Amino acid sequence: MSNVSGLVGTATFARRRTRRTTVVAGTAGTVTAVLVAGGFALGLQLANLHNGLIAASFTAVGLVVVRERPAHREGWLFVAVGTGHAVMFFGRQVGLHEGDLPGQAWLAWLGVWPLASLLVLAGVAFMCFPTGRLPSPGWRVVVGAMVVAGAGLSLVSALWPVEYAATGITLPPVIDLGGTASVQPVYDLARKACYPLFQLAWVVCLVVRLRRTRGEEAAPLKWFVLSVVAGAVAMVVGLAVLHTHVVGVLAVPLVAVAAGVAIARHRLYDIDVVINKALVVGAMAAAITFGYVLVVVGVGRLFGVSAGPGPALPLVATALVAVAFEPVRRRVQRAADRLVYGDRPTPYESLARLSTHLSGGPPDDLFAGLAATVADAVGAATVTLWVGGVEDLVAVTSWPPDQPLVAERRTMGSLEEDARAHVRPIVHQGSVRGAITLTKTPGDALSTQDDRLLADLVAQAGLVFDHRDLGAELQRRLQEIAAQAADLRAAAKRIVTAQYDARRRIERDLHDGAQQRLVTLAMSLRAAQDRAAESGEADLAGRLGRMRTELAAAIDDLREMARGIHPAILTQDGLAAALDFLAERSPVPVRLALDLDRRLASEVEATAYFVVGEALTNAAKHADATSVVVTGGLQGDVLVVEVADDGRGGAVAKPGSGLQGLADRLATLDGRLTVDSRADAGTRLRVEIPCG
Repeated sequence: MSNVSGLVGTATFARRRTRRTTVVAGTAGTVTAVLVAGGFALGLQLANLHNGLIAASFTAVGLVVVRERPAHREGWLFVAVGTGHAVMFFGRQVGLHEGDLPGQAWLAWLGVWPLASLLVLAGVAFMCFPTGRLPSPGWRVVVGAMVVAGAGLSLVSALWPVEYAATGITLPPVIDLGGTASVQPVYDLARKACYPLFQLAWVVCLVVRLRRTRGEEAAPLKWFVLSVVAGAVAMVVGLAVLHTHVVGVLAVPLVAVAAGVAIARHRLYDIDVVINKALVVGAMAAAITFGYVLVVVGVGRLFGVSAGPGPALPLVATALVAVAFEPVRRRVQRAADRLVYGDRPTPYESLARLSTHLSGGPPDDLFAGLAATVADAVGAATVTLWVGGVEDLVAVTSWPPDQPLVAERRTMGSLEEDARAHVRPIVHQGSVRGAITLTKTPGDALSTQDDRLLADLVAQAGLVFDHRDLGAELQRRLQEIAAQAADLRAAAKRIVTAQYDARRRIERDLHDGAQQRLVTLAMSLRAAQDRAAESGEADLAGRLGRMRTELAAAIDDLREMARGIHPAILTQDGLAAALDFLAERSPVPVRLALDLDRRLASEVEATAYFVVGEALTNAAKHADATSVVVTGGLQGDVLVVEVADDGRGGAVAKPGSGLQGLADRLATLDGRLTVDSRADAGTRLRVEIPCG
């Protein structure tokens, strides 16, 4: 019970500490933002610009670190440096402002005396980078001496106006104990001695730390060295070439930017995404400030326009910055991505790329895409994807693509015996479905961030196997459905062919059997009629004549019935002759233009014949057409026939209708019927029948 109480108490304490951290960090960030924004609102003072930039950059980097690692001292040191400079920046902006402001003298005083103490605080932050601790206990003496000296200089500056002339503030000091003329030389001597010593101390500390550090841990310190050198070069070039200290002043915040780059590039605190955004914001703030200064100061000096109370130049600067904001932001974002992630995709991009691979493609492409995604995400030299269980794994793909696959089957244990390989089993729904093995280039370790991203990718890899299994099952089902559909089409075609064969057989039987016998009977009746007439039996001859007439009508009906079942002309002479026969017998004038250079399959010709016949019947009976045009021919291996009339239109192929029956008949041969029948615009039927 006591253990449970202890755990609860620890959790409660942790939550309270997190809340306190959030409150303190939020307050510091808000105070800095308000003071910097308020200071810039009072106007642009080049001599004080670096304090505003230092406040913004150091506070931003510090808050990013504190957000992810609240207990890390380096983040709090950066926040303290930034907030202190924000106070000093705002105080000096108020002191340099032309015009009366409430509490102006006291605020100006706050912008003067903390300088030495803030310089010491910044030096301690540099000396403790990146761990938040000094390289060794011996440096505590140096820091103690710096604190005493800085506090003394700040105290003197607070009690006597010894710094006012250097800042350009002309307001009378709020505190002046007298004797400034005697204090000033001593203060100047102490300042000229202490300030270089402060800088020398933290530079030596960084060099010592750099010499003691090996491997990847030395890289962040190199960023600091680079930032200091770049700032020095900017100052020298600005003074020697441009005759202005503005370039060097703007380079001062490079130290904070270098710290942010070191944290991001070398993943000191595992906060890549947050650092990425912070770098973008910081770089955009610097770009906007530089653009504003360039227009307001540079253009103003070039053309002799004052940047004072008039709003013209600030408005122009604001407009130019607004126009350039989005293009610059895109380029800065790309640069930040390259800086944080190098040539590798971000974690979100890696997961998104894996999701894209899951959206489709054959299993081999899925596996290759998974291997490539893992390689790009963690910067692997080689990646191999294995499929199977713990005791039976088979290599299915690898990256780079030209890497030969391992031929023999392996077990999970044998894979883990390779000291160079990082092995991750792929587990999905409680069972091992495969494994991913990867190697890094010599000297390149798998970082914590890479390991976490790899775990996320492997967790999603189970979906690739499910996708593969579902894809294979779906493909099998589709093949079965396609086979069944082919069987149905073949069966339907056999039925249609059998129907047409039966029609031809019935027509032939009628023509060669019943019809011939009836014709013979008619001839016998005529002979009997002739003999009755010769013998003078007129009554018998008359009855035989009427019987002949009725028999002739029956023969005509039988011939018409045979043609309806299957026209003999279609079998004997082909589709063109049969359609010409239909056109001649149609009650509506028909213009026929059919171009066929060969005979087609019997079921194709019969289907086309009956479709055209049905269309001509509809045009005469239902459409009140006055003319019909029938055109057609072969287009490759497809017979295309069009029947167009000038009737009332409005025909619809609905269930149970004649048009639907035609469409169904065509479907048995994989044919298609297209109906274009607008009201009062006639009807056009287009028939397409494959003839392959």
